[in-house]
Amino acid sequence: MYLISVTKSLQALGIKDIDTDYNNYKHHTDSYALRYNYERNFESRMPEGLLHDFEEDLVLQMNKFDPVVEINGAKRLLNFLRAQKIPFCFATGALPKPAILKLEQCNLWYDEQLVATSKTHESREGFVLDAIDRAKQFYQRSEFDQVISVGDGIWDLKTAQNLSLDFVGIGERNKNKLLAAGAAHCFDDLSAFQATLD
Repeated sequence: MYLISVTKSLQALGIKDIDTDYNNYKHHTDSYALRYNYERNFESRMPEGLLHDFEEDLVLQMNKFDPVVEINGAKRLLNFLRAQKIPFCFATGALPKPAILKLEQCNLWYDEQLVATSKTHESREGFVLDAIDRAKQFYQRSEFDQVISVGDGIWDLKTAQNLSLDFVGIGERNKNKLLAAGAAHCFDDLSAFQATLD
């Protein structure tokens, strides 16, 4: 549903020749998808303000579909982290408004100060580091003893490896690929992961 929305938003901006092999992009982010496809279509730099238009249209496209569904255990995990005062943050390749729409559709707690997106960083490493900095400011910490990156895609694992972060894989779809690529910990859902924290 989300990648269909991305494609339709690119089309709405007049981009006709769209590379829809999103999993093989250099950066698996909304902002890169826009710039990459714009530049390959028009052979010129993306104009100022187009990212804003893309973000707005993405929300419109997403609202044409059924709401996204919470990953099993997400709400319970967030409540647990908050109750135990364990710092956390959200790092996503989406843009802010689509990311927040997904959180709201799942009825998950969030604070915008803790949402790092591809609006400011095309690379996943960039917004993950931004997320860590946001968490330090929000929780008033100068450092963290350990940072665990949680994700469901190979690009999430590679980002964690590139930044020397611990990684936890979630979901059955990419479990074998994640394990083969070096993930030490994979769980079927967030409930199973949380059980290791209790």
